[in-house]
Amino acid sequence: MKKFFILLCVAAVFSVAGYSQTYRYDVNGDGVVTISDVTALYNQMLGVEPGFSTHEYVDLGLPSGTLWAAMNIGAASPESYGYYFAWGETYPRNIYSWDNYMWCNGSSSSLTKYCTQYPYGFVDDITQLYPEDDAATAYWGPEWRMPTYEQIQELTANCSSEWTERNGVYGRLFTSDINGATLFFPAAGYHSSVGFEVGTTGNYWSHEVVNTVCYKAYTLKVDANAGKSGSAFRFQGNSVRAVRAQD
Repeated sequence: MKKFFILLCVAAVFSVAGYSQTYRYDVNGDGVVTISDVTALYNQMLGVEPGFSTHEYVDLGLPSGTLWAAMNIGAASPESYGYYFAWGETYPRNIYSWDNYMWCNGSSSSLTKYCTQYPYGFVDDITQLYPEDDAATAYWGPEWRMPTYEQIQELTANCSSEWTERNGVYGRLFTSDINGATLFFPAAGYHSSVGFEVGTTGNYWSHEVVNTVCYKAYTLKVDANAGKSGSAFRFQGNSVRAVRAQD
């Protein structure tokens, strides 16, 4: 909570400074000013060097070489829930609904970005998140992002999983069929207008929309029955588990 408060304070400074001096405040050197620069500045204040070793990961020996983060964005341990994000937003909210979702004008039929079908809004045929809209990239830097649908499928196809409890937290433990490494996903629930369900389910965002119903995005869903791919309304507040490639 303290870190999040400091991040908000630094973000406010950036906001007051405005975009007229974009490159002055481009802390991470990617050419734009986003929350990732806030995070980079915060890490500089703490003396934390950015890089591959900053965040823990698990090598499951997957064919693609994908490395999965050991914990959620905003979490302090693998059992912590971390932050919740609407799909394509890079900051947590108190309320999650179509009314305040960034990429629409108040409803699922008025999408303003990442839309593939006319009935749902302005069609741009963009199906995968730009880096500036990816919460994993925003918080942890350009090496990290949310997984694609294909990477979620690869995870579930190459791991067995079981519903279990770790340090008092229920969730699903994935065990690699390739090298035996394990990865825990807590049942962090979700934020929406209809529920939260902490302790019984967990929804983890992917990097891409469902092409046929673009007001939804793909997820990894974990509960007592299975760990498998699914989907959720984009306004919903879900957890984020980052991935990255081998060095």
